[in-house]
Amino acid sequence: MLPLKRRTSFSPPPTALERQLVPIGSTMVASMAPLAPFVLTEPLLPPFGLMVFLAWRLLRNDIWPLWMGIPLGLWDDFFSGQPIGTGMAGWTAAMLALDFVERRLPWRSHVEDWGIAVVTIAAYLFFALLVAGATGGGTSPLILLPQIVISALFWPLISRACAALDRWRNPR
Repeated sequence: MLPLKRRTSFSPPPTALERQLVPIGSTMVASMAPLAPFVLTEPLLPPFGLMVFLAWRLLRNDIWPLWMGIPLGLWDDFFSGQPIGTGMAGWTAAMLALDFVERRLPWRSHVEDWGIAVVTIAAYLFFALLVAGATGGGTSPLILLPQIVISALFWPLISRACAALDRWRNPR
């Protein structure tokens, strides 16, 4: 990842469009991770699009409206190989769950956000497995355990990357 050039007092301030496009663009680029030239026989690649989506939502709770999971989930469905609608429903449910958590726990630490993200990612992966099973695919839920563990290990990196992007788009 290339280092972001720090904005200085001489740099023009970011526009409102730029502030909005950075989170959306980073989520869309992360959703295209399955296009990477990896050959795997079982699901090991974390759902990077969902992870960036959750990182932005946990970092800035007012960044997107609740319905934002629909278009970004649809974009993720195009690249994830899941049936169309899986990401839309799963990401919208994640937004609703995070809204509920935000009302109950307005002040959280990084460790709590990490736990919330891992539980949300695991729930989404099991939901996607159920949808795949209902459409003729699917396998044992135990095959998701390595993917959940890898997602949990990648969470701090994804969270820090979104925080760096946020500092870049919102200089103080």
